[in-house]
Amino acid sequence: MKKRLFEATPLAAIASLALTAAAWAGNTDDFGCSNATLKGEYSFGGTNYTVVEVFNGIKVFDGNGHLTQRDSGGSVPVEFAPPGQETGTYTVNPDCTGSMVIAGLAEGVINVLFVISDGGRHIREVVSPPLGSTVPIPVQTSVDDWKVAAER
Repeated sequence: MKKRLFEATPLAAIASLALTAAAWAGNTDDFGCSNATLKGEYSFGGTNYTVVEVFNGIKVFDGNGHLTQRDSGGSVPVEFAPPGQETGTYTVNPDCTGSMVIAGLAEGVINVLFVISDGGRHIREVVSPPLGSTVPIPVQTSVDDWKVAAER
């Protein structure tokens, strides 16, 4: 009996390592992100290279796929949009990529693709033309969002 137990131990160790390696290999695109990764206030600044304008503002993510945004923009920044006017939804994928749809803007509804970095403290966005927009395609707009403060 002692000999069989000794023989089984290396086999069990090898099987355990193989299963662990297979689990790692199957999850190479899963960095553990979800809608909950984005929660709290994020300041942002962006540049639209198509019509040459800059803008900035603040987004508030609820951790459940909804957001509000206040921004000022145009070639000459003006007052910030009223609170609650700009709302949207977002989806975060396990690989820390995602998308947003933001409504309530004078330009129409915009679609955003993004990548999350720095443990959820930074978001890098590219923006598509607003739906119904007369802006030439492709629009070259990029945005960086940074977490304002840690959650309490």
